[in-house]
Amino acid sequence: MIELPLVIGIDIGTSGARAVAMGLDHLIVASGAAKLADVSSDHRAPEAWAGAVDTALGFVLATIDPARVRAIAIDGTSGTLLPVDKDGEPLARPMMYNDPVEDEAILSPIAAFAPEESAAHGATSGLAKALWFQARVSPHRILHQADWLAGRLTGRFEISDENNALKTGYDPMARRWPDWIDKTGMDRALLPEVVPAGSPLDLICAEAAARLRLSPKTLVVAGTTDGCASFLATGADTPGDGVTALGTTMTVKLLSDTPLFAPKYGLYSHRIGDNWLAGGASNSGGIVLASHFSDARIAELSNSIDPARATGLDYYPLPKPGERFPINDPQLQPRMTPRPDDDALFLQAIFEGIAGIEKLAYERLQSLGSPALRSVRTVGGGAKNAAWSAIRAHRLNVPFSAVASEEAAAGTARLALQGARAAEVL
Repeated sequence: MIELPLVIGIDIGTSGARAVAMGLDHLIVASGAAKLADVSSDHRAPEAWAGAVDTALGFVLATIDPARVRAIAIDGTSGTLLPVDKDGEPLARPMMYNDPVEDEAILSPIAAFAPEESAAHGATSGLAKALWFQARVSPHRILHQADWLAGRLTGRFEISDENNALKTGYDPMARRWPDWIDKTGMDRALLPEVVPAGSPLDLICAEAAARLRLSPKTLVVAGTTDGCASFLATGADTPGDGVTALGTTMTVKLLSDTPLFAPKYGLYSHRIGDNWLAGGASNSGGIVLASHFSDARIAELSNSIDPARATGLDYYPLPKPGERFPINDPQLQPRMTPRPDDDALFLQAIFEGIAGIEKLAYERLQSLGSPALRSVRTVGGGAKNAAWSAIRAHRLNVPFSAVASEEAAAGTARLALQGARAAEVL
């Protein structure tokens, strides 16, 4: 029997790494995971990232024939950077995605010269961190987390992808590092070359092939950020496809055929092939539910809800004053009165209120230039609640599509598959 080719996607997150092997039909045939804490007590250490990635990969490769693997791609946390020498050796501790730069001498030029719609604004931007490293060490390159990990596979520590580069000031419309970066004091020669996510990079280097027991013909493909990978994993691939994440807060993302930039909402667009991925995050979500009910009580009360009979209550559920998207108002007050005596009705009204915010969020994206919502896929804990799902389906009035996977690594595997097809190695 002929065994068909496979690709591998790797996701490095804040607590560990996951890897999946995927077939040509997008089905996952093997997976593996490793915690950073099991590798090192310092989750910031690049050797911890590398160890977790190799361990997760090892679990996958132990259950498949490594000779079947044609391509690999890696995603990383957006905005995590480190400086390296010409051999790819880190020269300083990385700055993680949420580490702020508090030097006004760095932040002021970015604020002055970066276009309003650029994702390089803010103390945690990749550009702020790159300038911080440039002033303190003498790097050969300043790389994003995914760039460095891919470099361990190719032996080349000089290439990034359009998604990871966005917060470092990359212009995804012109597809280059913009001229205004020079005015911030940033030496563009220290920034990586940028290619589209899913582009073939190079064959795996001899050292990595031997270390991982992979064929020297294995292709390494440009990856993406963890957020973009999570979207791609769901199977959403057509303009108008939306993905709602119902976790502690609610995030909506939509694939668009035109780029959306709205600084007022902290909204910018990642380039995904010929399309654009835009989204926003509300302060509403599971955090509101948790402030009133336990998980067990929510499950119990949900069985008493009739989604077809609306409560008539007009809630805007927030945990405290302030909202980011779809309304940008730091003083917006929660609206959760009157409260019914019946806990089930109160829970239903909260479900309805969050569904209303979700609908407004997608409408906001459309008002900013996106296509109309055509389908929704849902990830996160809230996706499992049937009553809430029925309420949302009624409000949004579009098909609710099945989620192919909630594993970010599966989204990166899809990019590996794209690159393998482009390079004709399948």
